[in-house]
Amino acid sequence: MTPAAKFELFAIRYAHHDRKRRDNFIDGDPHDRMMPLDYYLWVARSHEAVYVIDTGFDAATAKKRGRTLLCDPADALRALGVDPAQVKDVIVTHLHYDHIGNFELFPQARFHLQDAEMAYATGRCMCHGRLRHPYEVEHVAGIVRCLYQDRVCFHRGDEEIVPGLSVHLIGGHTQGLQCVRVQTRRGAVVLASDASHHYEHYETGRPFPNVVRVDDMIAGYDRLRQLAHSPDHIIPGHDPLVMLRYPAVSAELDGVCVRLDVAPQAPEREKA
Repeated sequence: MTPAAKFELFAIRYAHHDRKRRDNFIDGDPHDRMMPLDYYLWVARSHEAVYVIDTGFDAATAKKRGRTLLCDPADALRALGVDPAQVKDVIVTHLHYDHIGNFELFPQARFHLQDAEMAYATGRCMCHGRLRHPYEVEHVAGIVRCLYQDRVCFHRGDEEIVPGLSVHLIGGHTQGLQCVRVQTRRGAVVLASDASHHYEHYETGRPFPNVVRVDDMIAGYDRLRQLAHSPDHIIPGHDPLVMLRYPAVSAELDGVCVRLDVAPQAPEREKA
């Protein structure tokens, strides 16, 4: 049996969106405080290969969606020593605009995607505007074109991509949302993506309102705990606290890129 690789793991913050707490829970919230979203993509790197997880969005999409672009994801990847044009594998947690918007930056990559996500994003559910809203048709069409170029690798449920790196179907937020489990020097870290937007979602069991199946989203919180080495090994998909809990890769990338393969620092929790 091939031993599992130990990956370096990084989070790159590329965009931001201010919003209230009441907008982040399906049942609202009595507190009128801000609870912003940060937008991330991730990199898992071993001696053998580099895997990019999600691709972010560009300036045009940021303007259209009313988001603040903090940096060009391609520039941030290059600063980390990753040339998007040379990346061979991109794991797509789901096809929402903020997770697949820069797919064209990776001309040599295979895109790893759940069967259920492609079926959902191209099927009858997209007849409904509310379900269609988080998708951009040109992004979805672009991945279909990649499929016809033999550049999409489909997964069904839980599958190992290489030793030490696996994807796991969660659903809930979309029908084909997958999280990514990465073996690092500190144990198995789980990139939750939108299975848990903030730490508070999985910690309290209160779902995010952009959801297709509430039961799957709630069950997904337990699944994240099962997959991770400990609760401190779960990385939510949009929480600004990630940037406070983990150390910057370098002074130059402070506020842009942090290491996730080391233990978190003392958490800076918000007061309720």
